Amino acid sequence: MNPDVRRIDPTERLASSGGGPGRDGDDATAVDLRVDLGGLALANPIATASGCAASGRELDRFADLDQLGAVVVKSITREPREGLPTPRMAETPSGMLNAIGLQNPGVEAWLEHDLPWLLERGATVVASVAGRSVDDFAHVARRLAAAPAGSIAAVEVNLSCPNVEDRGLVFACSAPDSAAVVRAVASATDVPVFAKLTSDVTSIVEIADAVVGAGADGLTLINTLLGMAIDPETGRPGLWNTYGGLSGPAIRPVALRNVHQVHQALPHVPILGCGGIQQVTDVVQFLRAGATAVSVGTASFVDPFVAWDLGDGLRRWLAARGIPRVTDLIGKVEPWG
Repeated sequence: MNPDVRRIDPTERLASSGGGPGRDGDDATAVDLRVDLGGLALANPIATASGCAASGRELDRFADLDQLGAVVVKSITREPREGLPTPRMAETPSGMLNAIGLQNPGVEAWLEHDLPWLLERGATVVASVAGRSVDDFAHVARRLAAAPAGSIAAVEVNLSCPNVEDRGLVFACSAPDSAAVVRAVASATDVPVFAKLTSDVTSIVEIADAVVGAGADGLTLINTLLGMAIDPETGRPGLWNTYGGLSGPAIRPVALRNVHQVHQALPHVPILGCGGIQQVTDVVQFLRAGATAVSVGTASFVDPFVAWDLGDGLRRWLAARGIPRVTDLIGKVEPWG
């Protein structure tokens, strides 16, 4: 590890993150960034997004994980997975496509090696779970529930997985299938459960309502959108799997719309918003749309400090406008007329 990597001047980074300094006399330290995300108490509303930094080791060399609201780890499955063949990532305008294939060590290895490492660093751990069947999800949830009390703060259910028991239909595209998974996970654990949904559906509100009815304490909105790239010279797809998940700023307007739609329909349900967040003003937009906290993912590939800078920048943004609590922004969209 480069011993100087944590010594980069944070004021230079903050300027690029969109936070900037407060006005003279503003006391940013007085701003309260604490949020309650469906029973999960966070020191600030900035979390990592699942899939973009495994269990945090890649980011730990840049800053302290315990300074983030939470670390949402890469999805954990029943068995180890090597993932899909390369190419697995492709750059697109304002974003990227990926088809990694849920590469992970499996729940047993994660519990033995990754969870203790995260706890040593004081991270607030949100475990993302995935599977090919309802039983797979339930098995992983039961194994996580057997971890030492308090070690896993919440479980995020990655519903964007093919259901081998239903013609390979993605769980998140079916209200009954999504509800069945969430019901199984919620019954296996005592920590808050968040269902991660996709916008690739006719009505995300219908899916959201179904998983909340099945026991979800909150929602993560949204997962990647299904996309494709083609090499114009060779004619080959940009990804070995042909299709992949589109992330980054390109999907932010869609994610904001989904957060707002669901918050309007289910205002009592906490939302972890994600999709293309890069700057402090992006965080503010998600909060105003109805999110209680946000997850930052793709932007970390460009700037590994971004999650920490967004927390600092958000505090300064609020102080400069005389807003004492970050919760004062949640759901505050002012309609025209």
